[in-house]
Amino acid sequence: MNPAPTAPRGYVFDNDSPHSARHHASLEEALDPLTLGHLRQAGAAPGMRCLEIGAGAGSVARGLLRLVSPGGTVTATDVKPGRITPEPGLTVLTHDVVDDPLPSSGYDIVVARLVLQHLPERQAVLRRLAGVLAPGGLLQVDEFDAGHEPCLLAPSEDDARLYARFTDAKAALMRASGGDPTWGRRAAAALRDAGLTDLRIRPHVLLRAPGTPALGLQLHHLAQLAPRLLDTGFTRAELDRLDALMHDPGFAAATGVLYSVQGRRPAAPPGTPPTPENRTEAT
Repeated sequence: MNPAPTAPRGYVFDNDSPHSARHHASLEEALDPLTLGHLRQAGAAPGMRCLEIGAGAGSVARGLLRLVSPGGTVTATDVKPGRITPEPGLTVLTHDVVDDPLPSSGYDIVVARLVLQHLPERQAVLRRLAGVLAPGGLLQVDEFDAGHEPCLLAPSEDDARLYARFTDAKAALMRASGGDPTWGRRAAAALRDAGLTDLRIRPHVLLRAPGTPALGLQLHHLAQLAPRLLDTGFTRAELDRLDALMHDPGFAAATGVLYSVQGRRPAAPPGTPPTPENRTEAT
C-alpha cells in the first residue's frame, strides 16, 4: 500500500508554479466556453457590477468584462493575482476569500470557478458571497466532482491501472491539502443552503484524448504534482510512463463531472429599506 500523501495544506495547484501559465491556458481553452456561455445565457449585460474570486490568470474576468461592457465593471481577486493585468473596467485585488472582507456588495454577478472545493470553509464563504449579491443577483459556481475519472482506452490493462492510480493519488493530495475533490456533486445543495433560489444545474463531462485541452490540463497536473507523487510511492519510471501514455493516440479518458450551478439572491420585497447587504456600493 502506498504511504499517505504529505502535501501541505493549501491550494494544491500553486499559481506561482512554473507550470501555471500552461495550466491556466488549458483551463481557459477547456472551460471558458462553458463558464462564460452560462453567464451570457443567465443575462450578463452591459452595466452590471461583477466579482470573481480565485480568478487565477483572469480569463473569466476578462471574458465577463466583455459581456458587461460598456458601463460594467469586474473585480477579480486571488491570493496571488500577479497573472492578471488590470485594464479599464477590471480591478485586480490581492485577496484571501476565507479571511479578508469582500471588497464591496451589491454585485449583479459573482463567479467562483474551481475555488470552493479547495477550501474547508467553503460553506461560510458561500454564505458571504450570497450576502454581497444585489437582490436578484446571480452566483455561479463551477466545480468538478473528480470522484470518477475513468480511463476509456489504454494500450494495456497495466496502463489503465496506472492511470487509475494517478487519478486516485491526485484526489488524495487534494484531500491532504484540505480540499474535497468530490464537492461538485454537493454544490447545488450548498447554494440552496446559503439562501439562494432559482437554482440551475448543468453537468458536463469532457473528453481527455491527445490534442484536447482537458487532457492538456491533466498533463499539467501530472507535471505540477510529480514531486508529491514520488512521495506517495510512484517511481520516476511510472511518472514517465504516465506522460507517454497520455500522449499515446490509443489513450482516452473522461473528466469527472463539472457541475455549473447558478442561484439567485431572492429579490427584496417592495419597500424594503436598503441595508449594507442589499445596497450597491462603490468599489
